[in-house]
Amino acid sequence: MMDTRVQQYQRPLYFAILLVIVGIGSTLLFKNYQHRQNIIAQNAMFQAAYYFEEEQFEQALHGDGVWMGMLDIIHKYPWTAAANLAHFYAGAMYIHRQAYEEAIQHLKQFKAKDFLLQARAWALIGDAYAEQQAYKKAITYYLKAANYKPNKNFTPAYLTKAALAHEANATPQSALKCYQRIVEEFPTASQYGEACKHVARLTAVLGD
Repeated sequence: MMDTRVQQYQRPLYFAILLVIVGIGSTLLFKNYQHRQNIIAQNAMFQAAYYFEEEQFEQALHGDGVWMGMLDIIHKYPWTAAANLAHFYAGAMYIHRQAYEEAIQHLKQFKAKDFLLQARAWALIGDAYAEQQAYKKAITYYLKAANYKPNKNFTPAYLTKAALAHEANATPQSALKCYQRIVEEFPTASQYGEACKHVARLTAVLGD
């Protein structure tokens, strides 16, 4: 009787353990596959990145008949770091081509943890929205860029973009706050002088 009960409990336990082992094994196999695919994708991406640097955007996007373009990398090697970076490249190139919706789609799929590229991607999304006169959306992404790991090298530029979008959106009080933040937090930034001028101008206009 007791042995029967033990067996009844053991069988589901063994099955659960087996599922965990299979799950862990599958995850490790996928990560190993993903790592190998990423190495291949990075090697394949080299020429497309070169074309991007040379501003040969057609070849950088679609390839040259021998080497793959960024879109090929995205489609052939999904879930790799190379494909993730290719989304950034593609988004930047689509903005250059004034294909703003395509740019936004690619840039929104790009993810990074560094302080440079992630903020830059959000700022580019802001640029794409601003070009379409969707200023509220542009402001949202400019401020996301400005507030992401703030630093004196890039944050003032994003705040300036946010301020300009606020003025285009007829929200000068918010534009003033962006310029004031540059003045108060980034006195050594290259944008500091212009920000001071805009603070004086908007303060006079608003009567503060």
